[in-house]
Amino acid sequence: MKRNQSGMTLLGFLLVLVVVGFAAFIAMRLFPMYQEFYAVKSSLKGVAAEPGESDMDPAKIQDLFFRRLYINYSESVKPSHVKIERMDGGWKMSVSYEVRRPLVGNLDVVGKFDASEPLTRRAPE
Repeated sequence: MKRNQSGMTLLGFLLVLVVVGFAAFIAMRLFPMYQEFYAVKSSLKGVAAEPGESDMDPAKIQDLFFRRLYINYSESVKPSHVKIERMDGGWKMSVSYEVRRPLVGNLDVVGKFDASEPLTRRAPE
């Protein structure tokens, strides 16, 4: 009686290892971009939670935002990407920026991120 051995061959194992390794490489390249975007969103929410930000001038709001962003080591967001405009009862702060990272060879990955938050909280009296 002849018994056949079943399992993955060395070639099959290497092929699976290459696919999983490439997927891990792509994830390691993309994760910092999205981590930075969530840092931007949390900084926006932090500024929106400040008491009296609807009565502050835009320069002070932008300074508070970049102080919070500096803690998270954000590199891609510049002051030119931040737009603060007047709305009913306060301000609306919008951050729109683009991140370009090299991937493999001459291929790049481009991420376009956009977040906004209304700043309508008044100071307690």
